[in-house]
Amino acid sequence: MYFKYLALASLVILYSLMFIGGYLQASGQGLTCPNWPLCPSGILPSAQFLTEWIHRFIAATTGVLIVATAICAWKTKGSHKKIRITGTLAGVFAVSQIGLGAIVINTKLHAVIVAIHNGVGILLFAMTLLTVLFAFRIDQSQKIETSA
Repeated sequence: MYFKYLALASLVILYSLMFIGGYLQASGQGLTCPNWPLCPSGILPSAQFLTEWIHRFIAATTGVLIVATAICAWKTKGSHKKIRITGTLAGVFAVSQIGLGAIVINTKLHAVIVAIHNGVGILLFAMTLLTVLFAFRIDQSQKIETSA
């Protein structure tokens, strides 16, 4: 029952992450924090690293939520095969994105790596969205079957 809300929370925070990532990229702030995973100021950022730090913090939170969603897709009783597949793919893409994010920083925003990072981000969003849609749709059809 709560699985669909976990999936929805993952989708909402993922969208926020993509929005902030797009802002960083478009504003040229992608390397304001040149070290990975922490900025030169340590765990808590100074003002100059704040936007990049927020992006990384939300990325870590998103990763945890999406991996938790993938695990719950397998642990939830009666979970549909579609949810397990899309949830698992989202988990794999989320972990990949974190690694790619580190490579993007370490290669100083190499264009090919940034393009791959963006492409995998789109796949991650698609799988997370499908997981949410399947979770709400299947939950709704189960309610209809039970009440009939």
